[in-house]
Amino acid sequence: MPDYRHPLVFGSFITPANNPPLAAVELARLSEQAGLDLVTFQDHPYQPSFFDTWTLLAWVAAQTERVHLAPNVMNVPMRPAAVTARAAASLDLLSGGRLDLGLGAGAFWDAMVAMGVPRLSIGEAVDALSEAIDLIRGTWDVSDPSPLRSTGHYSVDGAPRGPAPAHEIPIWLGAYKPRMLRLTGRKADGWLPTLAYLEPGDLAAGNRIIDESADAAGRDPREIRRLLNVSGRFSAATGGTLVGPVSQWIDELLQLALGDGIGSFILASDDPRTLQTFAEEVAPAVREAVAAERARAGAPASIVRSSAVRAKRREGIRYDEVPVTLSEGAVEPGDHRYENVRSTYMRGGAPGLVLRPRTTEEVVDALAFARRHPHAALSVRSAGHGISGRSTNDGGIVIDVGALNAIEVLDEANRLVRIGPGARWMDVAAELGRHGWALSSGDYGGVGVGGLATAGGIGWFARERGLTIDHLRGVEVVLADGSVVRADDRENPDLFWAVRGAGANFGIVTAFEFEVDAQPNDVAWAQLVLDAADTAGVLERWGAAVQTAPRDLTSFLILGGARPGQPRMAQVMAVVDSDDRDVIIDRLQPVADVAPLLDQSVHLMPYAQVMANAHGGPHRGRGEPNARSALVERITPAFARAAERMLESGAVYFFQLRSVGGAVADVDPDATAYAGRSAGFSVVAFGSDTERLDAAWSEIADHTEGMYLSFDTRRGDAVVEQAFPPRTLARLRELKRRFDPDNVFRDNMNIEPAREPSLVE
Repeated sequence: MPDYRHPLVFGSFITPANNPPLAAVELARLSEQAGLDLVTFQDHPYQPSFFDTWTLLAWVAAQTERVHLAPNVMNVPMRPAAVTARAAASLDLLSGGRLDLGLGAGAFWDAMVAMGVPRLSIGEAVDALSEAIDLIRGTWDVSDPSPLRSTGHYSVDGAPRGPAPAHEIPIWLGAYKPRMLRLTGRKADGWLPTLAYLEPGDLAAGNRIIDESADAAGRDPREIRRLLNVSGRFSAATGGTLVGPVSQWIDELLQLALGDGIGSFILASDDPRTLQTFAEEVAPAVREAVAAERARAGAPASIVRSSAVRAKRREGIRYDEVPVTLSEGAVEPGDHRYENVRSTYMRGGAPGLVLRPRTTEEVVDALAFARRHPHAALSVRSAGHGISGRSTNDGGIVIDVGALNAIEVLDEANRLVRIGPGARWMDVAAELGRHGWALSSGDYGGVGVGGLATAGGIGWFARERGLTIDHLRGVEVVLADGSVVRADDRENPDLFWAVRGAGANFGIVTAFEFEVDAQPNDVAWAQLVLDAADTAGVLERWGAAVQTAPRDLTSFLILGGARPGQPRMAQVMAVVDSDDRDVIIDRLQPVADVAPLLDQSVHLMPYAQVMANAHGGPHRGRGEPNARSALVERITPAFARAAERMLESGAVYFFQLRSVGGAVADVDPDATAYAGRSAGFSVVAFGSDTERLDAAWSEIADHTEGMYLSFDTRRGDAVVEQAFPPRTLARLRELKRRFDPDNVFRDNMNIEPAREPSLVE
């Protein structure tokens, strides 16, 4: 196998000399500026004239932005494996996933022993390295809840796992002898020898041993990258291997790439001019020549999944057919990144494949791939918050558009902005705030734009400015057939109508255009704790206070389930869109008078700060969310008593009311697919047991009409019929027949396509 078809990588191998102190750092920065992919340093902890390699790597990581970094190679016997794993993960996280890990079994034993390292035989050192690889990978494997244990050369007894690095750190081995080469084939991700230490034929022989060992271990030899440290100098005349003009370097590296399978060339040089010539003249030419040769042979560069990853693939998904445009970002159950993408905020998922397109064109590719698997569940995810839990699944395909998260001002004078579906609302609020603008957008900054802006958007300015969808002026949508269309009031107006309230049924929105509001002033952010012993009375009085308040007040109320022996308290949150102290007091006093006030906090702050209430990391929910949602005109005594009985039942652990009404009701009910314009409140309840929750909810449901789609986890036609009035639902089903007749977008609050054309408009 002369060419393993790895994408080519070019790097530098810099001496970590500490005199002068910044010389190695400047060479690393030059490597990045010149276009190299990788910077490496040798690791000799016993050498007083060298920097400690970990310290140097950390400093260089902070001084660079793009280039990957690696020890070349790390002296494992001098660094405990579990500590090395955590150090590597830490640096990878801090550098944004830019650490690679070259390891060695140890050399210069006299110097190592002088520093207190127990001497090992060659065989013992190889065995210890093998154990170290297992411990390092085990430390990174946070999907395994069991503690780490090892009783060999490394004694580890019950150590917790983690942290997980930012990316799947490859482990390369510096290997020359058969035993180390066989270990490389069994366990490593790369082979990293130095050309100067090899005799003619050693590369071929080493590849053969590695490949045979990989085959015996059930691995594909292409999983193992072949790297090579090279050295030389540029000159007008040929003087030996890699001593000569640029053209000679190109020819010789081309032969090493195609004839010996080398995928990474790492130049050992501390000469800035040599590094720059290598990066700017040699590397591009070798890339081009290798690509051309592979094209002629019909064997382009490819990424091969490891045997461990392939072993966890789910049946029914043709993984090897994932489009090239998506393969790098695709995540399978065995991938290191899987724990970060499998679940949502509240639901634990186990999808068979997560595709992460970066552009609208890649969304089209992802959807086409998903359509070739009609029996697999298809979920679409923006940022993964989704209370309904529908943005993940078990064994199916997830199209995660989180990378489409740009926020762009289209027209400053008219406050028109374009926002990607993967942006999170806290980031949107922060960016708009820099312009003195705001857009009502739910109550939690970690929610993604896509899910909320196709369902409704009940946020802190709802009573004053309406729903999020009421500010939508146009969308770009990938339809079920893969076509990309614009929808607004003039172009595809019927699709635009449907997207605003039932959008998950009609396509994947890849861009939203909003007309946002001016927000020159801070807002009052109030958090009140009320005595809720008289639960029904508190609900009724709070509802009346909110509905009669001026529209610049929007308030939410939260109650927990019954707690024996503990008083019930209501948490009331509110935003007053004013920075005038008298106005704020005037708006909040009626709410505070609802019941005895146990605690209060009122602060003036920018709206963006109100929304800065979430972390930006991955969601790792577990279990299944179990929620019920409804809309209610007003909080009547009968509704309040039913809610109190539901809370006393113990079937509900979280109950929330959100005030709506006001500007939401100003919009014509037929203007959008959102079907609850007359409602004064949105209601949601969570319970841990479905049957108990349904029984407790049934009484409250008698006092409600409609629901907010994103807050309900139920499925089925009966639920959809509760969500939309008959006329709205009939129109939606007809539009579904037109835009998604095969019901591709069905893993949501599914609207079935009409069976035949309808006259509904």
